[in-house]
Amino acid sequence: MRARTMVGVAVSACVALAACACGPEESKGDADAKPSRPSTSSRAKEPSATPSASAPSGKPSPTPTGGQPVPRTEEGAIQRYKQYLHALGREDIDTVCEVAGPAAKKAQDQGLGPCTKTYATVFQMISPAQKKALRTATVDPQRITVRTPAKIEMPPQAVNASVTFSENDLGSYTLEYLKNNWYITD
Repeated sequence: MRARTMVGVAVSACVALAACACGPEESKGDADAKPSRPSTSSRAKEPSATPSASAPSGKPSPTPTGGQPVPRTEEGAIQRYKQYLHALGREDIDTVCEVAGPAAKKAQDQGLGPCTKTYATVFQMISPAQKKALRTATVDPQRITVRTPAKIEMPPQAVNASVTFSENDLGSYTLEYLKNNWYITD
């Protein structure tokens, strides 16, 4: 139980650290937008925006569409979170720190160190079975919470994997739409 708590704390700290240290500025103009949820039929099949399970090919693109803006939709947020989960399972530090940049910056500002150092510790705290499960994890759109069109919460219960993740194992994440992409900010 103590190791799981430490993993949760370390992951949350890393996310907060990554978010602030290497993330983009917040987008403007989202305050007047109203949240909307795409119909279930439009979410039935999720296209993969994540890299394959093979070795990373260098620094990831800030947007999975090769420089094009990522949609400010639930599907866009889910794809980005899946990219993070799969990278966490592969120990792909570049992708993890890129997606969690804004949260990692916050953690660094609180004294936890740079994202790469903090996540190196997190990787050691995740069991091999959990890493394997994260590599193919999906996200249940019915279990996420849309706060605004630019802010979506991903609880651990939304993660579908071969192992169950609790708040202590994985934690909840907030993704925000910043500079044409989704980033973990909390």
